[in-house]
Amino acid sequence: MTDHAKPTQAQAQAGADDPIVLIVDDDPSMRRALTNLFQSVGLRVEAFGSAAEVMEAKPPGVPSCLVLDIRLPGSSGFDLQADLVKADIRTPIIFITGHGDIPMTVRAMKSGAIDFLTKPVRDQDMLDAVQAAIERDRKRRDAEKSVSSVRTRFEGLTPRQRDILALVASGLMNKQVAAELGLAEITVKIYRGQIMRKMGAKSLADLVRMTEVLGIPRPGGKMQT
Repeated sequence: MTDHAKPTQAQAQAGADDPIVLIVDDDPSMRRALTNLFQSVGLRVEAFGSAAEVMEAKPPGVPSCLVLDIRLPGSSGFDLQADLVKADIRTPIIFITGHGDIPMTVRAMKSGAIDFLTKPVRDQDMLDAVQAAIERDRKRRDAEKSVSSVRTRFEGLTPRQRDILALVASGLMNKQVAAELGLAEITVKIYRGQIMRKMGAKSLADLVRMTEVLGIPRPGGKMQT
């Protein structure tokens, strides 16, 4: 069953957009201890007793991390990690265990975990790991939002504007783009201005970075008109 502990004053002041820590441990006393620790520094918390409960829950839409016990009833922590990868849920994972060893640590880190802590865990070590995990998730989400925004603007371009964008970003001058596409140079200049405005680019360098983000390839030959 998912735990819903009474929030502390610090957590009560937290908004719905604030980070959240997901705890997965079959030991109720461990869940309570970790919940109290995270809430004491103003973090939102949701605790689960099994891997199945996590997969049934809606993935968080805010920066978050998963504090995951390796030994769980039913599916193990490693099984849950694999299931999350298959579901394309990239919440950073901090593994905790009372029976850690080197092979287990290596397996966890190779599978994408960002930390592996052995019980009993020092409060500060746990908080440091959680803050690092949340910051990583925040950066990932910001990067994904940026890419999504650029892609939306690119999709607003006409086919001709996309052709010209690819050529301009590959390093061709207006005159060369005009020759490549059989257009007048002044027409290319007009298109280029439209592209800059639609893409929200402040400079050619900015426009080139956007094409790199989108993975637009350098044209290999004459494009269709």
